[in-house]
Amino acid sequence: MSSAHPSPVDPVDRTASLPVLDLSQADDPSTREAFRKELHAAARDTGFLHLTGHGITDAESARILELTRSFFALPEADRLAISNLNSPHFRGYTRIGHELTGGYSDWRDQLDVGAERPAPEVGPGDPAYLWLEGPNQWPAAMPELRTGVLEWQRRLAAVAHRLLKELLASIGAPEDFFDAAFDRPHLHTKLIRYPGSAPSGAGQGVGAHKDYGFLTLLLQDGIGGLQVVRDGGYLDVPPMPGAFVVNLGELLEIATEGYLTATDHRVVSPPGAVERFSVPFFYNPRLDAVIDTVPGDYLKSAPGVAHDASNPLHAEYGRNELKGWVRAHPAVARRWHPELLEP
Repeated sequence: MSSAHPSPVDPVDRTASLPVLDLSQADDPSTREAFRKELHAAARDTGFLHLTGHGITDAESARILELTRSFFALPEADRLAISNLNSPHFRGYTRIGHELTGGYSDWRDQLDVGAERPAPEVGPGDPAYLWLEGPNQWPAAMPELRTGVLEWQRRLAAVAHRLLKELLASIGAPEDFFDAAFDRPHLHTKLIRYPGSAPSGAGQGVGAHKDYGFLTLLLQDGIGGLQVVRDGGYLDVPPMPGAFVVNLGELLEIATEGYLTATDHRVVSPPGAVERFSVPFFYNPRLDAVIDTVPGDYLKSAPGVAHDASNPLHAEYGRNELKGWVRAHPAVARRWHPELLEP
């Protein structure tokens, strides 16, 4: 994630709202064109939207939130037994305050899960991002978590792939342009708890940042706290039952020469001792995929990619992903990959 530390006095708009799109309209020839027009506008103008009609049932969503709450209700010793400090692949549990965004601690704890794959053999000349594949860590006291999270990840990958094809079509590009890059997608799911306000009074549940991949689908409970940069301030994004919040990542910005833009967003900590739970899913290509420019007439209106010296963007997906992990989890990098840390 690229990041900027939020100011507590940023203006917040609580009257406007994100566009709401029904993915099932893409199945009907009579509504497909209108759906793509709305998707094009949402992706270009805000980079955020609510998605309904996705085929994920209310029962499935309720189940993954139930599993999330149950995981964080485990004794701390059970959660620390699968600390991400044990994993050269950055998988596992992160204690409250031990993830950084913009150099500041996020007041949340989380479990990071990816596709379940064997640990790779990484040689001296191999790219370091290969370490981002490997086995997950699961709590021994909760065997049902593995099955539930991996099935959720499989289901959302199908939704995200369908949405990506519609997004490409909406800007006049070939729907299958990224199929080869996603023949072995790099999937990532977080189970997150925001445990109320920090004792310091800081409101950073997670600091302002952009996602560094392609698409993010967020399931959130009913508490709220997500805010998106808009018109020089922040837009509140209250939960919408039955909908995912979808946002575009930095690689889609690169792939469209800045025509589509990744948007900064943050989570403000819930008040007092109120807990907030969310499950973001990140849909990204193979680690070694080099992202070419998406062809299309839209490029005539593309402004080019904005360059930020503090956040270099790489066309090779794995380099972007690894950059984000090392910045967010320096203790893991220090233990397993000290050569990747900046002096």
